[in-house]
Amino acid sequence: MKKLFIFLCYILAVGHICSQDINVNPTHWWVGMKSPELQIMIHGNKIGSANSTVKISYPGVSLKKVNRVTNSNYLFLDLTISPTAKEGKFNIVINNPDPQIAITIPYELHAKSKNDGKTRVLGVTAADFIYLIMPDRFSNGDPSNDVIQGMRDTDHDRNNPFDRHGGDILGVTNHLDYLKDLGITTVWLTPVVENDMARTQEGGTSRSTYHGYAFTDQYQIDRRFGGNEAYSQLVNTAHSKGMKIIQDAVYNHVGNDHWFVKDLPMNDWLNQWSSYTNTSYRDQPLDDPYASSIDKKITTDGWFTPFLPDLNQRNPYVSKFLIQYAIWATEEFGIDGWRVDTYFYNDPKFLNDINTALVNEFPKLTIFGETSVANPTQGAYFSDNNINTTYKSNLQGITDFPLTFAMLDGVNNVERIYTTLSQDFLYKNPMRNCIFLDNHDLDRFYSVVGEDFAKYKMAVALLLTTRGIPQIYYGSEILMKNFKNPSDAEVRRDFPGGWQTDPVNKFEQGGRTDLENQAFNYVKTLANFRKSSEAIQKGKLMQYVPDNGVYVYFRYTASETVMCVLNSNTNSSTINLSRFSERIGNFTKAKDVATGTIFNLEPTLTIGPKYLLVMELH
Repeated sequence: MKKLFIFLCYILAVGHICSQDINVNPTHWWVGMKSPELQIMIHGNKIGSANSTVKISYPGVSLKKVNRVTNSNYLFLDLTISPTAKEGKFNIVINNPDPQIAITIPYELHAKSKNDGKTRVLGVTAADFIYLIMPDRFSNGDPSNDVIQGMRDTDHDRNNPFDRHGGDILGVTNHLDYLKDLGITTVWLTPVVENDMARTQEGGTSRSTYHGYAFTDQYQIDRRFGGNEAYSQLVNTAHSKGMKIIQDAVYNHVGNDHWFVKDLPMNDWLNQWSSYTNTSYRDQPLDDPYASSIDKKITTDGWFTPFLPDLNQRNPYVSKFLIQYAIWATEEFGIDGWRVDTYFYNDPKFLNDINTALVNEFPKLTIFGETSVANPTQGAYFSDNNINTTYKSNLQGITDFPLTFAMLDGVNNVERIYTTLSQDFLYKNPMRNCIFLDNHDLDRFYSVVGEDFAKYKMAVALLLTTRGIPQIYYGSEILMKNFKNPSDAEVRRDFPGGWQTDPVNKFEQGGRTDLENQAFNYVKTLANFRKSSEAIQKGKLMQYVPDNGVYVYFRYTASETVMCVLNSNTNSSTINLSRFSERIGNFTKAKDVATGTIFNLEPTLTIGPKYLLVMELH
């Protein structure tokens, strides 16, 4: 949101000077975009009354239509920006007999970056390794922004798991070198967009929206995180280090303190019901050929929670608003990809429309959607797939929950990994799926595997060598643990050392225990290996039917072969390598990637208990 505090706006013949607070979205735009269309939403007292007229005079910019809606506090202006238009400033002049409404609004066109697709907006691929951060819980780089007076929630208490703790964007920027050393190439932050929300009541507890999923102004980065300037600095610094940034999108809902919820542009801006209706949180009605219409409607139009109003994306103004913001943020900050929250709760046609619009403007941009589903068929349904269905999604990839559950189970039952991956034929390109072991909504995976370090290493090795785009959750590299009991806050604890007053600093080797350093170094070794491994980054996957708790798979290209052997048993297992001759071929030596040891390939190979051996064949 751009708040224009205009004091010398428009002078009538009588010399009267008017003033009012105006919201303009998008706040500015660019010349050189592929789509010439732009819809500007203006919000101000009575600005859309019947007596208002609008004039724009700027070479290459045409005002095609003035749209008045139910609420006279809004105007929607349809503009066309010619390819010949130049960057610069122009005025949106709104005339009205009432001097309190008449106003001149300055607007600016910038030149689209010539570095898109070169040094920014690069997209994220299976060559990358994503680090997911909840900024409020990671590191406090600027204590001066912990509390912003005038915002609805000014509580700040690190001892309260439901309060803001002060982590911010500068804290992330300060630790980019730590992440790069770990082998991370891409940083994904949970939402940093403004959440100027009053505290909510959940489960009888007063809570802050520190998590970021209750937007109150899409065009403003939350000032408690450092604002737009800090975010631009993070993206630019990351790019200068050869790293990438993924932004977390929320299309489905906003916070109930959002300015356009407080003053709805029109009655159907939100999905509204005769009485409050919550979503069922069920995806099945959307792909079930026998589903009822009401079940489908409850899934997509039901509200996520009472304080997260559900946006009606079938309304063309809502759809346009969301699409333009996504394009705006991509160009404004130069981010490399989007992770879309609560993906299947959105209108299906809208989802395809926004994906198309983004990729049209930014061909290298990556988009993957959060689809918390149980099996690959459901996951594939919501992405670009090979399934013969009426609705065809164009989403590049999903957050691959089916593979997550299989990998976590796979440290005990390798059959599930094999079976899950055997269904990859459902996806057009499963390499574009984001794969992970945990995140901000799941139990910490070190706890899930019973704090068994051998199983931890197995899971990490699997994550970093199988197909897809791997993502690790902040602190997993130092064995942060906990279950979501009694709340999500338990898996969102502060990173030790992110605050100056912390007694230990686990960003540094000396602050970590011996076991934590072993974990960090193991992740680092495999992550940095995959940076130079063509087979892992873009090679094919070949897997073999598991045999007696041992699962063997290969990643390979014409020039490199990596062999992975996962022994889920509690005792050593010996395998006959002749079974794998199709891929081993004439290779005679192997390098253990974790240790650097090179050894001869004998007719048999013995693998220690609860271990995944990653070998580069020579």
